[in-house]
Amino acid sequence: MQPDSRDAQDRRLRWRCRRGMKELDILLECYARAALAGAAPAERAAFAALLDLPDPLLAGYLLGDDRPGDEDLARLVGRIRRLCRSGGGVGVF
Repeated sequence: MQPDSRDAQDRRLRWRCRRGMKELDILLECYARAALAGAAPAERAAFAALLDLPDPLLAGYLLGDDRPGDEDLARLVGRIRRLCRSGGGVGVF
């Protein structure tokens, strides 16, 4: 992937982090700022798939105890939660 197209893809993914719930916005934007630029293509694809999910399901994964059935999504959800809780982003969770 060309650097310009990767930058454009990053901007699109960051835009999609804006959801209907402030808590989701914070977590998703935390991950996007801290890890998206260095993420492998498979992780980027998993993030795009995660952003396709409806807010209630996503909230259950990121804010509750629900776990995605897809292992790639489950790993990514765990990474997002750990990153944001450890202060890798905003540090509010």
